Amino acid sequence: MASEYLKWKYRDEKPDEKQKLSPKEKRKNWWHYHKWYVVIGVALVGIGINLVCHALGVGQTKPDYQVAYIGENALPDDTAAAIENTFAALGEDQNSDGQVVVQLNQYPMTGLDPTIAAASQTTLMAGLVDYESYFFLLEDPEWFQMNYRSLSLLDGSLPEEGDYSAEGTYLPWTECPVLARAELGDYSYPLLGKTVTGSSDELVSTLYLARRGFWQESDALNFEGCNALWNRLTEGAVS
Repeated sequence: MASEYLKWKYRDEKPDEKQKLSPKEKRKNWWHYHKWYVVIGVALVGIGINLVCHALGVGQTKPDYQVAYIGENALPDDTAAAIENTFAALGEDQNSDGQVVVQLNQYPMTGLDPTIAAASQTTLMAGLVDYESYFFLLEDPEWFQMNYRSLSLLDGSLPEEGDYSAEGTYLPWTECPVLARAELGDYSYPLLGKTVTGSSDELVSTLYLARRGFWQESDALNFEGCNALWNRLTEGAVS
């Protein structure tokens, strides 16, 4: 009965005619309801492109040489940059991009934060597997060789099987005349509201230079170019 009554009550009323929208109004209406989908979609596409470019090295300056620093604490940025410049001044453009770029990869092993130390050990292992660094700057060569057995002898040959000693695999920075003559300048960095300063030359004077040993063939490094730079860095050193 109620439905019949409603039919009778609204018998003379006609439904509203659907309003016709102009093309401009249709676009405006669509954008009103879909704009956030578009924004999120564009953002996701941008992130995806960035990840792909990063993985392929697009838009990035690839280093001609990589140096691994392994010590208790990370070196100051000023000192790291000075080391990179010292190596670059003796290097050559290996990838034909018109510049000589050296990248110092830092792996602080202990320091004050165990989380950082654990992350350093993980990234160091990944770098060793991928043959990232040919050159090594070490605070403790014996500890490093015992734990990672990655260094060659100074003449480029490999240690005897089962020999985990670092003897004959490194040179003190100060005993490499070319490096000892380099002037690395000073460093400074903020710490707890103060500025810490010091001599980069003093910091590196306790380090040892070594190079990677290769137990299997790899195309990850330019051996000839790295060997040539090694010879320049160690010229005049008594092994």
